[in-house]
Amino acid sequence: MSPARKSQPPKRRAAPKPGPGKPLAEELARDAVAHEKAAPGDKVEIVFRVRLRKPVVEALTAWAVREETNLVTLVAEILEAAVTKGEA
Repeated sequence: MSPARKSQPPKRRAAPKPGPGKPLAEELARDAVAHEKAAPGDKVEIVFRVRLRKPVVEALTAWAVREETNLVTLVAEILEAAVTKGEA
């Protein structure tokens, strides 16, 4: 090694500047729901399919009959109750 070239420690990169960060799940959800079809009463209409085992569907349908409602309404009530329970 020549005297003109001295050993130098490796240069460190500057720390990255903190950016806006990852959006929160709630922000992403709000954005996604904003594109759904509006329904009366501060609701939105979503359509999805689920595959359930036949005994599960039969049990849910029997539950709906006992509640004197339809399966779609019952499932909506179950989902709303699950979210409300999770917020507590």
